[in-house]
Amino acid sequence: MPDAVSPSPAIRVSAEVRTALAEGRPVLALESTILSHGLPRPRNLEVGLAAERQVRDAGVVPATIGVIGGEAVVGCSAGELERLCTVDGVVKASVRDLPIARAKRLDAGTTVAATAWLAHRAGIRTMSTGGLGGVHRGASETFDESADLPVLADTPITLVSAGVKSILDIGATLERLETLNIPVVGYRTNRYPAFYVTDSGFELDYRVDSPDEVAALARARDELGQRAAVLVANPVAAEAQLDPAEHDRILAAALAAAAEAGVTGHDSTPFLLDWVQRATGGRSLAVNLEVYRGNVALGAEIARAIAG
Repeated sequence: MPDAVSPSPAIRVSAEVRTALAEGRPVLALESTILSHGLPRPRNLEVGLAAERQVRDAGVVPATIGVIGGEAVVGCSAGELERLCTVDGVVKASVRDLPIARAKRLDAGTTVAATAWLAHRAGIRTMSTGGLGGVHRGASETFDESADLPVLADTPITLVSAGVKSILDIGATLERLETLNIPVVGYRTNRYPAFYVTDSGFELDYRVDSPDEVAALARARDELGQRAAVLVANPVAAEAQLDPAEHDRILAAALAAAAEAGVTGHDSTPFLLDWVQRATGGRSLAVNLEVYRGNVALGAEIARAIAG
């Protein structure tokens, strides 16, 4: 495994996580923007606590990552999780925002990029999230691309997600992942998922069928001295997905509404996700939670395999 960068005094790693890492026990990193910005209150705190219980029940130490009063925390306590889920004024922090959050002593939920970056600095090798950021529609003119992609190109972690959200340009995202030399494999599938639906319509060249195969891939990456994350695309179960035809109709309407309202840039994602949630009568939120539970479960299995 490549050596993790020693955490700086600006990063606090919980005693439980430090001990587990020192003893070679499995640890799973979890992002916090799904809690601070992705889910309504009080459901967000319930989901955050339930995810940590789920990880512990699998014999793995959870490390939810966030920023508390400007301090980056790897392994938030229950009280810190509650703070991120209930206090007003919590911001959303990617890697570029971490020094600003520190200087201004802000509370922040960390994105996939910031979570992966902080997890690697602490020595954590596996992470789960819901969906990745990617290339936005119209990026050929706006250059709107998530910071998740370049950060993951230089952060050797194994990351489980359900692909990228379907509101993004999935084809362009896969092209960028290829350009950035980030390996992407489907978990028991050769079809790339699109978060709310199991099949985005795009094929993957490679698949893995067990946590041990994922661990072997991560070891091979490390033996070659490569720096990119290994992305494991884990689709939501077919019976839990949104109906694909309904999904396509709602997404088309949401995109048209955003264009008519002049919504662009970082406002696009929350606008579109809110539109989808309202249009589905909340069923998209249920899918979101099912996606997250599935990715947390698989991430815990992979963390055990990698630690073993």
